[in-house]
Amino acid sequence: QVQLVESGGGLVQPGGSLRLSCVASGDIFRVMTMGWYRQAPGKERELVAVIASGGNTNYADSVKGRFTISRDNAKNTVSLEMNSLKPEDTAVYYCNGKHQIQYWGQGTQVTVSS
Repeated sequence: QVQLVESGGGLVQPGGSLRLSCVASGDIFRVMTMGWYRQAPGKERELVAVIASGGNTNYADSVKGRFTISRDNAKNTVSLEMNSLKPEDTAVYYCNGKHQIQYWGQGTQVTVSS
């Protein structure tokens, strides 16, 4: 069983930056595909960024060039660096891990507002 715990959300002004982190329990992190999803009020959950076990990354078009996903297998951690934040980035952000089955974190709120 894998548990995912996110941290780093908060309130930031437009144009600001935040860094989200997700720590995974267990010993299969290095073979998991890790990702960040988000869900805004009244909208479906959507993929933000994903990083494969080998390090390949993929991003939603809406965040390309502004967000960077990375992983540290030694620390069982996946991070999301978010720059040039916009009000439309406001959402609950969820950490996701996949290896045969999916795992989800509890979510962390990101609010972009002046």
